[in-house]
Amino acid sequence: MKSMIEACHKFFQLPEEEKKEFQSRKLLEPIKCGTSFNVAIDKVRLWRDYLKVIAHPEFHSLHKPAEYSDVSFEFSKQTRQVATELLSGISESLGLDAEHIAKAMNWDRGMQILAANYYPACPQPDLAIGIPPHTDHGLVTLLIQNDMGGLEVQHNGKWVLVDCAPGAFVVNIGDQMQILTNDKYKSVWHRAAVNNRATRISIAVPHGPALDTAALPIPELLGGEAPKYIGMSYEEFMELQASPAAYMMPCLDHLRVKAE
Repeated sequence: MKSMIEACHKFFQLPEEEKKEFQSRKLLEPIKCGTSFNVAIDKVRLWRDYLKVIAHPEFHSLHKPAEYSDVSFEFSKQTRQVATELLSGISESLGLDAEHIAKAMNWDRGMQILAANYYPACPQPDLAIGIPPHTDHGLVTLLIQNDMGGLEVQHNGKWVLVDCAPGAFVVNIGDQMQILTNDKYKSVWHRAAVNNRATRISIAVPHGPALDTAALPIPELLGGEAPKYIGMSYEEFMELQASPAAYMMPCLDHLRVKAE
């Protein structure tokens, strides 16, 4: 974990000219870096640089800094193993076979993204935010960070700072899992705060279905109740989350079955 954070830190310290080749606004660009979510729709002052690299179903990597490729390959492999175990545990907790969710979501072709976030010390943290409130689009997200906290989750209508244990993953349930389980598991609203003391680095690793796969409530879990969501491919859902229509709004509302 420490090596991955250090490799990402070195990338963010590269001269801007060297990072330019990776700048892109394309949603599924294999490697891209930039600032904020979308300058066309962001309405608050975001204090963040990011690097996003697709690691599965095809592994991609940077050629600089030199150590990034080897470190990210090992990190992505091990985090995917953890995510696979989490999916198995969630399946079994619902009374399903351990492989049920993985098979339904075409896990062998599923998406994995290494998303590094760089939050330098902010002189006016009360006027900025690292990442606005949102839920994750995938099934499960694993997150690590350096020793500067900043992750906040919404609990009982209030924002609560997450006290992360050193060397541990924070695991967030994503929107696709909420759809699959018909609200038995719910995605977590969270945001990233900034500080005026030191740089914070976090690495979020969202794991999702195959891009062409649509999550639908699992029939075995309905127990006679109606499905609460309609289907949409994972790629379409990711596009929706990145659009102005979903800015700081629940993406799941667009798929929720309307009561008659």
